[in-house]
Amino acid sequence: MPAVSKPTEKNRLESSLLHRSMMLFQQAAGWPGRLLPLLAVLVAGLAGVVWWLFPAGRAVAPAAGVILFLFLGADMALLRSLPRRGVSFGPWQAQAVVLAVPRTAASLLPLLLLSRPGAGWALGVLLALQVLGSVLLYWGAVIEPFRLSLTRLEVALPGLPVDARPLRLLHISDLHVERLTRREARLLELVEAARPDVILLTGDYVNLSYTEDALTHRQVRQLLGQLEAPGGVYATLGSPPVDLPQVMPALFDDLPVRLLRDEWEWLELPGGRQLVLLGLDCTHDLEEDGGRLGQLVEQAPNGVPRVLLYHSPELMPQAAGHGLELYLCGHTHGGQVRVPGYGALITSSQLGRDYVMGHYRLGTTNLYVSRGVGLEGLSAPRVRFLSPPEITLVTLHPA
Repeated sequence: MPAVSKPTEKNRLESSLLHRSMMLFQQAAGWPGRLLPLLAVLVAGLAGVVWWLFPAGRAVAPAAGVILFLFLGADMALLRSLPRRGVSFGPWQAQAVVLAVPRTAASLLPLLLLSRPGAGWALGVLLALQVLGSVLLYWGAVIEPFRLSLTRLEVALPGLPVDARPLRLLHISDLHVERLTRREARLLELVEAARPDVILLTGDYVNLSYTEDALTHRQVRQLLGQLEAPGGVYATLGSPPVDLPQVMPALFDDLPVRLLRDEWEWLELPGGRQLVLLGLDCTHDLEEDGGRLGQLVEQAPNGVPRVLLYHSPELMPQAAGHGLELYLCGHTHGGQVRVPGYGALITSSQLGRDYVMGHYRLGTTNLYVSRGVGLEGLSAPRVRFLSPPEITLVTLHPA
């Protein structure tokens, strides 16, 4: 199908405060590994000095500093083990610096208790907080990133033959491959077990730390080449800083995957089932991307269910305005780290927490935001907490 003319990629994501903060901490990735323990000594010493400044805490100030130092060292040891565990394969130093921030804050929080039962009680709280932090870090870095599961969603749409069997769409987003691990092996097992009619991918195929890594590119191609479904495999690109527009399209050459770049595709499936896929490049410039979506909707056939594939949920208002029946995306990772009772701390979406994960409905438009498969890169700690990875089997029924 003819593609809409391509705009200049603006990389709006790279100008965000989150991305700039990640790049700032990423400077530590080049520091010598032996420097980090020395910095831990310095940070722990300063925390001890803060405790000493409180008269009630002077007796336990050295112990407070030692406790913080030991747990900072434990974080470094865990991060250095991540390649062996198959979680993350790049420099660990930047992640250690990021994790040191909440560690240090937690070491100072018990100072609020010094005026009550005494220094011993506050020191016990400090130790309990640090132990809890280690337990949560172990779960988030070693356990939850591999708890990949298949989520099932049933959606009724007009336009499907009432006597035809349901249409099964398997949605995969945010692979963020660094190296192939047991998580990707689990992905292929789930895909085979799901037996979808069509497989749909919505971007971010490599990790942000591996955007131009040749081995990562070969392994992404290896993974994508193993995906197959009777109705075909279709994909769109993710965020420009991740799926580099000058690099990523070539990875799809000769693969059994149809990359849709501002294009539509009409699917004819057995039983008279028809579907139109709208694949849109994502620049995170909502005005520009929304305009290209409008052009694509005008060009594409109407009268059968239309499925929008766009990396981020940020076009939900526009998609609902066009009356699109189904919209599949990822990008948010479900927050990747969620706090009980509050939810996602960060979504990297210009709509904030409006569409974080799961199924939403606006007008006649159904949106599913996938938590994705992989993990954020650069200095972001390779952890998931209360946001396990997923792929989604969307089963379409006639309305």
